[in-house]
Amino acid sequence: MSHEKRRERELGQMIEIKDIHFQHPSAKKPVLNGISLTAAAGKLTTILGPNGCGKTTLFKCIAGLWKPEKGDIVFEGGSILDYGHDRRAKVIAVVPQEHEPPFPYSVFDAVLMGRVAHIGMFTTPSKKDIAKAEASIEEVGIGHLKSRAYTKISGGERQLVLVARALTQESPVMLFDEPTSHLDFKNQVVVLMKVKEIILQRQVTALMTIHDPNLAMLFSDSVVLVNEGSVVSQGGAHDVISEANLGAVYGIEVEIVSVNGTRVVTPKLKSKGLI
Repeated sequence: MSHEKRRERELGQMIEIKDIHFQHPSAKKPVLNGISLTAAAGKLTTILGPNGCGKTTLFKCIAGLWKPEKGDIVFEGGSILDYGHDRRAKVIAVVPQEHEPPFPYSVFDAVLMGRVAHIGMFTTPSKKDIAKAEASIEEVGIGHLKSRAYTKISGGERQLVLVARALTQESPVMLFDEPTSHLDFKNQVVVLMKVKEIILQRQVTALMTIHDPNLAMLFSDSVVLVNEGSVVSQGGAHDVISEANLGAVYGIEVEIVSVNGTRVVTPKLKSKGLI
């Protein structure tokens, strides 16, 4: 794809979050206070912040699970706020933190469910639908698991199944809600490497929430740092993930060091006499 065509696609598939406000009916203060951000195709835009800062609430608003009190969500130049579930699912695929199915579906059946947005809940999948699920399974690299029960595989494998299901949905926007929160170190890297590979290959518009600044630094094209429902900073990962910003948001002193050319965030333990 030429640079011009790639740029045209990025602009066409851009999702814009405009001045989103949200407050739970029983809450004393809002969860989101005018969040605005933009994400482009072929890029991973990461929403970084501590627990309770509003990341998951924002994702639920984008996914259509909750409706914001104010603001807009725009894709390809038009608002998607009033889209019904099926129409929105054709635009946005969600990869949740975890998923507990009511039945012990096979991995293949779990991935095939990504076609529901196109064929409905009770329609028998066509050969084309089955082929798309097969292709997604192979693309993610879990072909050896497709006959296994989804409930009997590891957490890292489950997360890859959810990624494959989202691919089968064929939505141009993908939301990854803290996809590594329950994974060990190896599986965090495996899942995020696969996510980044898919974004580049398919040129989808991808938004991810995460609370680990090191993972955000390693894998993000752009970062939106959020605290108490507001944007603190947004831009390139190296600009946003600074000692001053992280100290202000997480409430601890940190330092950013270079290890073999890679920037790493560490807490200031040595200066505190703890190591």
